[in-house]
Amino acid sequence: MDRLQASSPCEGLLPVTIGTLTVAEIDLGPIASVTPFAAASGAALGRALGLPFPPPLGTSAAGDRRCIWIGRGEALLTGAVPDPALGAYAAVVDQSDAWAVVTLTGAGGSDALARLVPVDMRLRAFGVGATVRTQLGHMNASITRTGEDQFMIAVFRSMAATLVHDLTTALEAVAARA
Repeated sequence: MDRLQASSPCEGLLPVTIGTLTVAEIDLGPIASVTPFAAASGAALGRALGLPFPPPLGTSAAGDRRCIWIGRGEALLTGAVPDPALGAYAAVVDQSDAWAVVTLTGAGGSDALARLVPVDMRLRAFGVGATVRTQLGHMNASITRTGEDQFMIAVFRSMAATLVHDLTTALEAVAARA
């Protein structure tokens, strides 16, 4: 009988370092989509989440927990299993196995992303804590700046190999130009 064995979305593909840039897979722990009910108050929702619901194009964090805006009225809660009380204020769906999440770290990360993303990712336009749901190549992606020279990029799990390929190509182009 075959035995199923869990594997990460980017297993065997990462890490990749080219020039000053590194792409590495990260494990955010539990991931849940959170869509607040229209009648939910911000204060009650925040108490149930354990941190504020993020504003559009923003994030909120408390310890290892992070709430990332991913679209109108929707966020991803990462790093903790949601409190069951949250169900009184929002639709909550476990998506822990649905995402491939990587970090792009190093000087020139915004130059690499400029080859793939139709958004100005330079620090002056996209500051630390900013997030956007956009196209990365031909994939939908959530991109969050987590540091001056660091981005967290999440795509659907089925696109993991394409993400690694596209980022590797962009990193090679940046390194060749340096």
